[in-house]
Amino acid sequence: QVQLVESGGGLVQPGGSLRLSCAASGSIIRVNDMGWFRQTPGKQRELVASITSGGRTNYADSVKGRFAISRDYAKNTVFLQMSSLKPEDTAVYYCNANIVASVTGGYWGQGTQVTVSS
Repeated sequence: QVQLVESGGGLVQPGGSLRLSCAASGSIIRVNDMGWFRQTPGKQRELVASITSGGRTNYADSVKGRFAISRDYAKNTVFLQMSSLKPEDTAVYYCNANIVASVTGGYWGQGTQVTVSS
């Protein structure tokens, strides 16, 4: 009943920008915290940024000052604006949300590839 659909990934040159979006849909009662994670082959999935239902944000040290997380409460959508991208940012990015529904808990998007290369 609940799903998260991501979009916005792609290939970008170093120093460029991308904006990721993730929309939650279904029989949702409430969306609590939302966030973005990323993962590269052989590495554990790591938290990039998160935002609470009250709008409090948190960022990994590696992206502070370059990435910005925001959300559209009416559309149950979370965004990740990525600027000054570096090759080290290359990864599959996953959105995550804690959602109150018939089955309450954490939900994950399918992942979207971000590649930073010249």
